[in-house]
Amino acid sequence: MIQGMAILVFVRIRHDTGIGLHRAGPPPMQRMSSGQPMEYHSPGEVVCFGVLSYLQLMVVDQVPVYNQGTPISQLTDSYGDDAAIVAGMLHQWGQKTRLIPSAVGDDELGRKVADAVGSLGVPVSMVIDPAVSTVAEISIADPSGARTYFYHRTPELLATLDAADLAPLENAAYLYVDWYDGDHIIRPMEVATRLGVPVLVNLEDQYENAELLSKLLPFATVCQVSADSPDKGYGLESIADGLLKAGVGTVSVTGGSRGCLVAHSGQKVRVSAPKVDVIDGNGAGSAFSAAYIYGSLRGWDLEKCARFATAHSSLKCGVPGYTVAAVAEAERLAAELSVDVDKRI
Repeated sequence: MIQGMAILVFVRIRHDTGIGLHRAGPPPMQRMSSGQPMEYHSPGEVVCFGVLSYLQLMVVDQVPVYNQGTPISQLTDSYGDDAAIVAGMLHQWGQKTRLIPSAVGDDELGRKVADAVGSLGVPVSMVIDPAVSTVAEISIADPSGARTYFYHRTPELLATLDAADLAPLENAAYLYVDWYDGDHIIRPMEVATRLGVPVLVNLEDQYENAELLSKLLPFATVCQVSADSPDKGYGLESIADGLLKAGVGTVSVTGGSRGCLVAHSGQKVRVSAPKVDVIDGNGAGSAFSAAYIYGSLRGWDLEKCARFATAHSSLKCGVPGYTVAAVAEAERLAAELSVDVDKRI
């Protein structure tokens, strides 16, 4: 598990008798995989909002076969969902980041999640609510790049997002949310829009969900779509065109081995995916989101953001868990990627 920089982790415990506050001490200084301390030069704070869950990550050496056993090469207690993952990745690059999560239950899984998130180095107010149970997910990553996952979510835990304090948005530079947290993300999206804070919403495969789009697009600056399955019959460009026509300012469509397409009203950038030895595809989409936000906050143009995000997403697949490559390593790979730029929209 990645060790965090000096931080304050606040834990609020909900009981009928009131609310308690616990302040944890600072963990060791965070270092990148090279052993060198991170350099902190952040242009503003990114707020990541979403459900916090327990994740058991299994990495296997072969694609699981139905009704047969598969050896496990790595088994790790971890965390999700994508908001927490994106926050942790941005923090590894020195980007100032804050996580606004759902509550967790006063149970064993909740304590495991609290420990995991507390070690990230990301400021977060953890709410432990005995009235809910911590939700869990099991994710199996195989060498094909596929993830087979089993998850459990409850309306009661999702509803705790509605009580989350949105004050950090007042000084935020960016907001990240996920579509699968339902209508609970509309409140922070509305606040961010009112404050002039750009919003990236992870739509995954919901690009044809008209009802969902009608709710989210008025508050979305960037929409990220996953189109990793070419057998669905949709090209990256047709997906991007549809969302741009619907009113999205910027669209990023990730296509796995097909690379990605990032577009706005004046430009389309198609980036080919590099070849990587896949170990764990978990977090690849989160790495793309985090890298896009990182570049956008630094004023990079669309092509540079697309290159950087594709590089980081690809490099993430080569390692287990949520450790990301150093910025310089991704920049070197990004410069080598094949890119097609169309400015004739």
